[in-house]
Amino acid sequence: MAEFSITINGKNLSVDVDPTTPLLWVLRDHFKLVGTKYGCGIAQCGACTVHFNGTAVRSCQLPISAAADNKITTIEGLSENGDHPVQKAWLEHDVPQCGYCQAGQIMSASALLERNPTPSDKDIENAMSGNICRCGTYTRIKAAIKTASDSQTI
Repeated sequence: MAEFSITINGKNLSVDVDPTTPLLWVLRDHFKLVGTKYGCGIAQCGACTVHFNGTAVRSCQLPISAAADNKITTIEGLSENGDHPVQKAWLEHDVPQCGYCQAGQIMSASALLERNPTPSDKDIENAMSGNICRCGTYTRIKAAIKTASDSQTI
């Protein structure tokens, strides 16, 4: 076991865990931030996506030892009131069906818009290609990202 300091959703926290523990389990089991989901465990589905210093990463494969002393944002920290432009666009376009993948989808989409406020269709497809939606809401996801892009002030 080892103690790690980490900034999660703007709060400086510490945790005493095995250095190989994936960030996903630190978030869920130690800090009770359960919006980040376990999907596949091999960084292929995107359900566990969080922001690592502003970049979308898969938390199921990121050991806490690599995440320590960095800034992590989870779906809970994206906005206090669920009013981030991507979250609002998600509701406007009725994107969620079962909802399981949505936190990861929203985190990937918001990271895309942070670095590219006016993405092309190809940019959206490339940025979202690592996020799987078993319900097949990809058309609505793309429409929501475009709406969020149009409504953002960056």
